[in-house]
Amino acid sequence: MKNKHIDIQQAAEHFRDGMTIMVGGFMGVGTPPNLVEALLNSGVKDLTLIANDTAFVDTGIGPLIVNGRVKKVIASHIGTNPETGRQMIAGELDVELVPQGTLIERIRCGGAGLGGFLTPTGVGTVVEEGKQKITIDGTEYLLELPLRADLALIQAHQSDRQGNLTYQLTARNFNPLIAIAADLVMAEPDSLVEVGDIAPDAVMTPAALIDHIVYPKES
Repeated sequence: MKNKHIDIQQAAEHFRDGMTIMVGGFMGVGTPPNLVEALLNSGVKDLTLIANDTAFVDTGIGPLIVNGRVKKVIASHIGTNPETGRQMIAGELDVELVPQGTLIERIRCGGAGLGGFLTPTGVGTVVEEGKQKITIDGTEYLLELPLRADLALIQAHQSDRQGNLTYQLTARNFNPLIAIAADLVMAEPDSLVEVGDIAPDAVMTPAALIDHIVYPKES
């Protein structure tokens, strides 16, 4: 069995300038705090972040925005973090706003190997700018393209030593789907348990999707 258990310093060795990174969370809930802190401390820059939102200036992925490490954000809203809006208006940050349901479906398509999907959401609004429109049975749809990332950072409630994951309540949010849509997937669990301690029916993300479990090394 592959040993997937690494510490935060080993995790940081995978960070590179210019990466596209998906991060779980909804206003910081479900965002892996130690991995985000390690990403910030690593000094990497010019990142593209794909997430539901940019949380707050001091929460979730907000500090990455505040410290100028991000060149582009793909998110469903940015209103809770005024620094994201300020950088966008100043031309310092490229922000692509995507309706929330469309965003998660684009990620799912990326993970499933699909070429995209059709949705009426955004037709007749600024959302349709630059996108292909297709009419089926008299209804106009936008072709939305899939999203993938170099790296996904996940917060889990529990992980066993193989990487089978559970989540706690709403912290589940985007985490299971970003696990299928990135080339490398790191999970930061609240606790690490033995294989078999998580009932098979309770597994929400299977170990096959997880490359590294980031948890403090045991002495």
